[in-house]
Amino acid sequence: MSTTDPSALRALAEQSNAWPFEQAKAIVARLKKKPKDEVLFETGYGPSGLPHIGTFGEVARTTMVRHAFRVLTEDKIKTRLIAFSDDMDGLRKVPDNVPNKEMLSEHLGKPLTKVPDPFGTHSSFGAHNNARLRAFLDTFGFDYEFASSTDYYTSGKFDATLLLVLERIDKVMAIMLPSLREERAASYSPFLPICPRTGVVLQVPITAHDVKAGTITYDDPDTKEPVTLPVTGGHCKLQWKPDWAMRWVALGIDYEMAGKDLIDSVKLSGKICSALGGLPPEGFNYELFLDDKGQKISKSKGNGLTIDEWLRYASPESLSLFMYREPKAAKRLHFDVIPRNVDDYQQFIDGFTRQDPKQQLANPVWHIHAGHPPAADMPVTFQLLLTLVSSSNAENAATLWGFIGRYRSGVTPLTHPKLDAMVGYAINYYRDFVAPTKQFREPTDTERAALQDLRDALSQLSPESSAEDIQNVVYEIGRREPFLDAVKKGKDGRPGVSLDWFNMLYQVLLGQEKGPRFGSFVAVYGLANAVAMIDGALARSA
Repeated sequence: MSTTDPSALRALAEQSNAWPFEQAKAIVARLKKKPKDEVLFETGYGPSGLPHIGTFGEVARTTMVRHAFRVLTEDKIKTRLIAFSDDMDGLRKVPDNVPNKEMLSEHLGKPLTKVPDPFGTHSSFGAHNNARLRAFLDTFGFDYEFASSTDYYTSGKFDATLLLVLERIDKVMAIMLPSLREERAASYSPFLPICPRTGVVLQVPITAHDVKAGTITYDDPDTKEPVTLPVTGGHCKLQWKPDWAMRWVALGIDYEMAGKDLIDSVKLSGKICSALGGLPPEGFNYELFLDDKGQKISKSKGNGLTIDEWLRYASPESLSLFMYREPKAAKRLHFDVIPRNVDDYQQFIDGFTRQDPKQQLANPVWHIHAGHPPAADMPVTFQLLLTLVSSSNAENAATLWGFIGRYRSGVTPLTHPKLDAMVGYAINYYRDFVAPTKQFREPTDTERAALQDLRDALSQLSPESSAEDIQNVVYEIGRREPFLDAVKKGKDGRPGVSLDWFNMLYQVLLGQEKGPRFGSFVAVYGLANAVAMIDGALARSA
């Protein structure tokens, strides 16, 4: 597709129902109601822990919507993505995965940017985790501006809006109180003073407020003395729902998505935003990830995959595809979803150049790569690599490259660095997930006879036979009871072969439930090796 004609691209984008365009259209409609010359996208982050796979998902998806918006507006409106860190939150508990826990426990309740760094590398625990967030986002090449809650509160960027919250505190309270339990409501205040004596973020009742002076008053919980503080300049922070709303108003945020577990919070913050005279941002609530048992993934439980685990077994692009797909549907985030996403990503890349411009805008790789997917250049599938590792016990890259080089002459780690990376991913995946569960099943007498015939037929083929030639032989041997499929006809009009035939080959020969196209596997593995494999299976079950 030519990228030199933005208006033609925009016309196609306006017709597209790919979800990033649907989201971007809502922002375009918003601008018609409230024109502005810059659109702000935001993602939020709580820096009490390390960045995780959900952080990646939120920034990746928001980036896709931002690019879709730029296409719909022909890049005539400036856009920014703010990655906002709530680093002024009080430290609620000591995390499990940090050193110097005793030291941290002495600073509970203080803003994260006032808690010493247990790792000893930064000025505070908040600064340490912020640096981790930035390094994490930079690894994936995201275009964003980092924003620190502490910096924004203390520099005065929020002062005007904080005074507006104070002025309209009764409206804010009227929105918040019905959502709270009775005992919480009795002491609730949208303002959290930061104790000048201890530095702790206090959750205390506010005994008085002075709109003219811009102050609140509370009783010190220890000394019982009244304390008056300005709501500006970083002396107070807001409870998180009013804080979210205040931020939307102060910064003019136009788009922010959030997890399904925050639906009620988004509604409440939206009402507070409106009460402050702002327009709540566009966005949607994405579904949460589930583990292999269908339970919600939790950082504290440690169920599900971490981002480091995914990147041990597959590329960032495959993870982006997982995030692109059905963001409003709950999805299992477990190791067994990885191979499919790796190979589907390659299929989308392979098909891209054969698609017309309209189809290309519906192709996930267009959104993953901001309209410029790389050229297709992956001669083998991830599933095929996994089967090669499994069948040959080739737990080193050199052996795998020996197979690949024979199958595709001229293909080397130097000519195909992405394939070289995938070879490493396949070996890691095999070691961690396939090898521990590998189980060969014994063939029945009928299956033994079919395997013997397949062995004999393969041994008659020329070593130069193509994957298609081999697949035809595999089909021919499978055209017998109980594998014959009289309903499904082949291209030549002859009866087809049921999946049971191929499942049997994988289970008996490879010790796995499924695999790649069998002819392609044999072409890479080698006919002589395949014959020897069948001989081994027949001898094992004799």
